[in-house]
Amino acid sequence: MQSKLFNVDNISCEHCVHTIKSELSDLKGVTSVEVDQETKQVEVKWQDPLTWDEIKNLLEEINYPPNE
Repeated sequence: MQSKLFNVDNISCEHCVHTIKSELSDLKGVTSVEVDQETKQVEVKWQDPLTWDEIKNLLEEINYPPNE
């Protein structure tokens, strides 16, 4: 299993948190998504064959690009 902790600068409300969690959770291979609205940090854990690039692309598509 792999994991990554990163910031998403445009998290501003609970709706943002919910959107990120639900969209990432729908990706096959994602095992856990934690989002902290105050610190704007996201931690995602996933299993192969899913890749970080696929996760990053989805976040960019939904307008929550990761700030690595």
